[in-house]
Amino acid sequence: MHWRTFLARLTRQIWFRATVFTVAAIILVLAAAALGPSLPADLKLGEDAVQNILQILATSMLAVTTFSLTAMITAFGSVASQTTPRATQLLIADTTSQNALSTFLGTFVFAIVGIVALSTDRFTDQARSILFLGTLAVIALVAITLLRWIAHLTTFGRVPDIIDRVEQAAADAARTFAANPHLGGVAPAEIPRAAHAVVARRAGVVTGLAMKDLEEFAVERDATVHVVTVPGAEVGRGEPLAYVVRGRALDDADQEAACRAFIVESHRTFEQDPRLGLIALAEIASRALSPAVNDPGTAIEVLNAIDRVVSEMLAADGQPDTDEPEYLHVHVPAPALADLLEDAFRPIARDGAAQIEVGLRIQRVIGHLMRGADAPTRELLTHASVRAETRASAALTDPEDLRLLAAAAQAARQD
Repeated sequence: MHWRTFLARLTRQIWFRATVFTVAAIILVLAAAALGPSLPADLKLGEDAVQNILQILATSMLAVTTFSLTAMITAFGSVASQTTPRATQLLIADTTSQNALSTFLGTFVFAIVGIVALSTDRFTDQARSILFLGTLAVIALVAITLLRWIAHLTTFGRVPDIIDRVEQAAADAARTFAANPHLGGVAPAEIPRAAHAVVARRAGVVTGLAMKDLEEFAVERDATVHVVTVPGAEVGRGEPLAYVVRGRALDDADQEAACRAFIVESHRTFEQDPRLGLIALAEIASRALSPAVNDPGTAIEVLNAIDRVVSEMLAADGQPDTDEPEYLHVHVPAPALADLLEDAFRPIARDGAAQIEVGLRIQRVIGHLMRGADAPTRELLTHASVRAETRASAALTDPEDLRLLAAAAQAARQD
């Protein structure tokens, strides 16, 4: 994994926040022991009560931490079974649950370390006073965190919460894609026959491109890089990731340097991948439309979310781009809008073909997106509307439903 990606993901890891809070708790106890001798001898605050309070904290926080971890694991499993496994990475990165678990675990460690420290002869009465004040601050923090955590659990991992999270991730990626479709590079150009291939060292999914590293690679070697595998695409071992145009062939060091700019992992992520958010939304709708669930209302909510995401993308894409490319020596293809629309509508149109409510909503969403769209986009949306109508017409049997569907499809394509 590239070091910039590692640092960007570090703060979203559960263990990172838990480690920081645990280290802070240990430092608080050690600071009380170190500062105690320098304080006035008559400073005595709660020196008799602090050990009892710490024992209560140690006992209760262990139970609360176990409960919180169980609630989180249960939510992860529920999300994977009821919506889509792709959404679990968004739940894992939830800051509220991470802060709660870190606070409870850190408080437990603080209490244990404090009890051990109080058992030593070097812990003076003044140090006990400092520890008492620190314990009061920790109790206040735990109380606030616990209240927030209880309120958060009422929605955490529920289907509407997952839809909102996936929609937010999809909207962020869509806005980034629309504003910067080539990731700061130059639009793709014809690749010369003499270009040298940079091949993948492992099979997996490209989850990100280190564009700055690719630019530095090209400048240092007086070369031009043509990327052919963008984030979200699967790649096999030995398959070309990019082509480099330069005067001489690439040696092993050049291959290694270029490969490091491509982050290849086992699973797709929402970073630099505008298609994954729409795919995840469509998967939620498909799961809701399965015979075992039979929940067209959730599919309709997902279509509303897709409407908002694609509307934002089209609005941002319609703004004039006056920024010069940041990486002039790197050519990067942009994901096709046709693929994005196919990811969003095709699964829902297929699995909801027999549901007139879903068919009507698809046409209405397409009609909303038609307004203000340019000619190429309208052509793609028209194609999506026709395909959805064809699927639904083949599955529906009621004449009135067929009439409503035809009228909705005609209205959508006329907007």
